[in-house]
Amino acid sequence: MNLITPDSGLLFWMVLIFGIVFFILAKWGFPAITGMVDERNKHIDESLRLAEEAQVRMSKLAEEQAELIAQTRQEQGRILKEAARARSEILAQAKADAQAQTAEMVEKAREQIANERETALRDIRRQVALLSVDVAEKVLRAKLDASPEQQALIDRLTDEAVIPNEAKESITS
Repeated sequence: MNLITPDSGLLFWMVLIFGIVFFILAKWGFPAITGMVDERNKHIDESLRLAEEAQVRMSKLAEEQAELIAQTRQEQGRILKEAARARSEILAQAKADAQAQTAEMVEKAREQIANERETALRDIRRQVALLSVDVAEKVLRAKLDASPEQQALIDRLTDEAVIPNEAKESITS
């Protein structure tokens, strides 16, 4: 039973050694341990504070990013609207130019048609006049004789006849 019940001398020395170890720990060990615990606590508090600041900064950056995205989208919308407006203006200008060119071409075609019609009518009149003169000449040659009365009639009719200068030139040549 010696192991279970300690001797008084052993008990004395155990209490004395415990007191010395406790005194040494209380004097130098506990302050170092509590200092390290306090330092670790401060480090953890500082890390938490820095984490909160980082979180605040991240939320601000996220807000700024969202704002920049919104501004970019607005700018994109403005640019697209401006491009659509410019496209509409270019199309309208091209359409107006095409209509003006078409109208100009139609007017030139009408003038050309009128000039060609006038030229064709002049040619037809000239040909009709020449044919009339040729027919009249053939008819008159066939029916005319050399009598002075018919010769006077021919002279009088030629003086009265209004023949265009071109026809007279073609008759004389």
